[in-house]
Amino acid sequence: MSKQRLTRLRNAAILGATLMLLAGCKSVLTSGNEPSISGVAPANSSAIDAVEREIGRKEHPKIVKAYGGVYSNPRLEVMVAKLVGRLVAASTEPNRPYRVTILNSPTVNAFALPGGYLYVTRGLIALANDKSELAAVLAHEMAHVTARHALERARARRDTELTAKVMDNMVGDDNARKASIKTRNLVTLASFSQVQELEADKQGIETAFRAGLDPFAASRFLSTMGQYAEFLTGRADNDPKANFLSSHPTTPQRIQTAIFTARRYGGPSVGAREREDYLEAIDGMLFGDAPDEGFVRGNSYIHPHLRIRFSLPTGYRLENTTKAVLAVAPDGTAMRFDGVSVSPDVPLTSYLTSGWVTGLLTGSIREQMIDGQPAVLAAAKAKGWTFRIAIIRVQSATYRFVFATTNPNSAYESAVAETVNSFRTLSFQQAQSYKPLTINIVTAGGGDSPQRVAERMEGTENKLRLFRILNDIDSGARLKRGQQIKVIRSLN
Repeated sequence: MSKQRLTRLRNAAILGATLMLLAGCKSVLTSGNEPSISGVAPANSSAIDAVEREIGRKEHPKIVKAYGGVYSNPRLEVMVAKLVGRLVAASTEPNRPYRVTILNSPTVNAFALPGGYLYVTRGLIALANDKSELAAVLAHEMAHVTARHALERARARRDTELTAKVMDNMVGDDNARKASIKTRNLVTLASFSQVQELEADKQGIETAFRAGLDPFAASRFLSTMGQYAEFLTGRADNDPKANFLSSHPTTPQRIQTAIFTARRYGGPSVGAREREDYLEAIDGMLFGDAPDEGFVRGNSYIHPHLRIRFSLPTGYRLENTTKAVLAVAPDGTAMRFDGVSVSPDVPLTSYLTSGWVTGLLTGSIREQMIDGQPAVLAAAKAKGWTFRIAIIRVQSATYRFVFATTNPNSAYESAVAETVNSFRTLSFQQAQSYKPLTINIVTAGGGDSPQRVAERMEGTENKLRLFRILNDIDSGARLKRGQQIKVIRSLN
């Protein structure tokens, strides 16, 4: 959450939204403006329809803004550009131009827009272990472009909106109408996307194989993504509740399909992985949150630039987004922390009662000091949700905590109090002690074990598990002398 991105919370009820890892492909249509960047562009552009190019051109800066901007790393950019060029040459449309952008986001994601716009986050690049795994992702997204899936999705959304307008006029029962539209939209879009994803998987694997790369990389990386998603969320990706109306097939389904497809091209040893070159390219790259967004460290959030920090009780899962810091407890309790521009002349109580809180209980409002800073606390109830709100002023800045639950109890009240009272301002020296995390490529020695090397990791409490996932090392497997491995450390 940067100073420029401190946004206005319009309705506290939005806290009920569920956090999720973006670990698949999405045709994203958002808002905003951001300069574009250069990428890969083969000479002949006649293969691309003008309509597709215009859609991609308009949406590109919005995507860049929504994902934290462009990640600038010349060595990494060269590697990715060459890899895309190699895949283009091996694809069914070698003259189609592409533009690839590395997004400055720790989320694991890749997607495509019409017109050959490809996007991959640095979070995904950090998770991959060789060129063949990244190629599997990029070739998959290229398949979406050549099959015009992104354009089809845009049209599907337009048709859905038209259906909704018709339903508005034909269904008298507002609740029934909304439920009908919601169900129809979810089922239609979920089924549509599942077919597309599997089709793109198959085409991408073939393209990667034609480029001389390991066709089994797709299944390998899908497995890694599933493990990483579970590590972050505490929920298996094959959870039927999580995937019943998912916009993507469940990871196990995709893995089996990817393995079956790869077997058409030979055994597990067919194709190159090019691991050493890949690890050399990602050595030193940023891992996790960017400095201007603050850092999540275990159950704490620290923003060195704003010089603030706070912690949540054990069990809460934190998610640092461009608009706010979000957290969810195992029982579904949600928390949102953000900042807002409020004139220092406006009393905090006046701001609290200015209308942005739905269902505010005015009798619950109380003023107090938190870490020596003026604060106001209150409660609200709306649409089955119970809210606890805390607003803290630090000089000219104003910060907000909003907790929400459908089952208020003593544990909920304790979590709210513990979190809010943990809020601290940092001295300059304290703020400077928090550094961003980077990927360091190290070489295993003769006596090194996963446990021993994992102890060098920083930024996580579960060091060994993250180490195994990042390096695709199975439980019980040993390290080989001279093996190159990824270790997460703070930037010196």
